Amino acid sequence: MDLIAELEWRELLYGASEGVRDALVAGPITGYIGFDPTAASLHVGSLLPILLLARLQRAGHLPIALVGGGTGLIGDPSGKTQERMLLTVEQVAANLDGIRTQLERFLDFNAPRNPARIVNNADWLRPLELIPFLRDVGKHFTVNYMIAKESVKRRLEGDDGISFTEFSYMLLMAYDYVVLFDRFNCTLQMGGSDQWGNITAGMDLIRRLRSGKAHGIVSPLVTTSAGTKFGKSEAGNVWLDPNLTSPFRFYQFWLNVDDRDVVRYLKFFTFKPRDEIDALARAAAEHPERREAQRALAHTVTAMVHGDEQVTRAERAAAMLFGEDLASAALEDVLTVFGDAPSSDVRMPPDGVTVVDLLTATKLAPSKSEAVRLVKGGGIYVNNVRASDERARLTAENAIGGQVFVLRKGRKDQHVVRITR
Repeated sequence: MDLIAELEWRELLYGASEGVRDALVAGPITGYIGFDPTAASLHVGSLLPILLLARLQRAGHLPIALVGGGTGLIGDPSGKTQERMLLTVEQVAANLDGIRTQLERFLDFNAPRNPARIVNNADWLRPLELIPFLRDVGKHFTVNYMIAKESVKRRLEGDDGISFTEFSYMLLMAYDYVVLFDRFNCTLQMGGSDQWGNITAGMDLIRRLRSGKAHGIVSPLVTTSAGTKFGKSEAGNVWLDPNLTSPFRFYQFWLNVDDRDVVRYLKFFTFKPRDEIDALARAAAEHPERREAQRALAHTVTAMVHGDEQVTRAERAAAMLFGEDLASAALEDVLTVFGDAPSSDVRMPPDGVTVVDLLTATKLAPSKSEAVRLVKGGGIYVNNVRASDERARLTAENAIGGQVFVLRKGRKDQHVVRITR
């Protein structure tokens, strides 16, 4: 595979150093991307560099995932307008464990010819001594060179400036590249476009210290057509860890992608070939209401991150929002789907309750007479089935898992009722 041509078609090539295409063609070469453990999980914004590393491996090259056990203690100023909160050694170590597990879903560490590696830069950064580091590395960087980098320049223009701690981040990243060059003959670093200054700093240091040739490739930073930051939902960051963002919520994030973004995201976040993406692009243009491209995107990315079983559950759960009878649904799935809906505990007497009782108890109707009117008007649903008899009694046998009813008034007004005895 011509990796550069692949990245160009997928709109993933923002910038590259001179000669990198020739180096890749003459390969295989070893390349890396760094992941700083600023949280216990990576988020969907991290998927682009993860998949960039996976594309490198699929093209026959050797990928290294560098986890920043050392640099994570310092903090990357790139793309930040304020100083990061410093993490403790214990926090970084805990975050690293979660990130390693997530990276292993995308990279093949047992490939016979080009196995992936995970390395931790704490192995060489934490033992560093200040004076030797300043003599051997710091002397090769002028302050003028460092403040000209975009990540530093932007911070200097702000009111708070930049601390010496974060100012030194560029030197540490450059030193990472030298160490990987020495240990693994690594000659390619990749990342987002905001990392270009750090990458070229490492390339320059390899040239100065080792008289070696190294390369860099950067991808664009992902944005939405609406101008909002990619990777955010109403609930905040969309995480890869299922304990932080459920597979259903993860699936829904991709299913709700704007029509203007979906084809681009299919290129960015899947391995689907050109003909399949072109077909989905045509389907999106001709019948946007069917959301075929969004469903393909949600299915594919959720399967990569959480597995096929969770995709099946997420798709089944999504169907609940569009009229499926909930009587036979799994209680756990229902509670996940309607987790953001208002809820109430309602006592159920031995002979059951009427839908009118539930409507007034949950305040979906202000009075019994209004509840009766709503039922007779066909505007009330119990477990996604229209209620037709205001006098019919509901018992535990009618409840989902014997415990829950989902009431709906009109199209969108949902309420979860947990029955008690």
